[in-house]
Amino acid sequence: MSVENAVEYSHEVGADDVTITPIASEQLADLFKGIDDDDIEAIRVYVAGGGCGGMTYGMTFTDRKSEYDKVLKGDGYLCYVDVVALGFLRGVEIDYATRDTGATFVFNNVFQQTGGSGTCGACGAAVGAGEGCA
Repeated sequence: MSVENAVEYSHEVGADDVTITPIASEQLADLFKGIDDDDIEAIRVYVAGGGCGGMTYGMTFTDRKSEYDKVLKGDGYLCYVDVVALGFLRGVEIDYATRDTGATFVFNNVFQQTGGSGTCGACGAAVGAGEGCA
């Protein structure tokens, strides 16, 4: 492969990888402003093995960036996503919604890249990010 045809590695999360809605972006910035710990660098977006609904998607605060992290820069906050998690997150939209159980971040289109159905294999109920079988 010639240098002219080489693919350049980017350390940033692209717009095609993960989208954050304006309301979710506001909430992330507010959360980041509310942190009193100077060691906190960013918000980590992660993917973990799930139950019958597939993978579990979430966020937490982090005090360090690893060499495997890509960065999503928001207005007033940073998000770190490791490259393995990014493989499961491509095409995901992070939104913020108020539900009967309270306000929460919601990961939409989580099954887009993995070809999942978004339903429980056992009972057929619709399953969203972080939700389990009824």
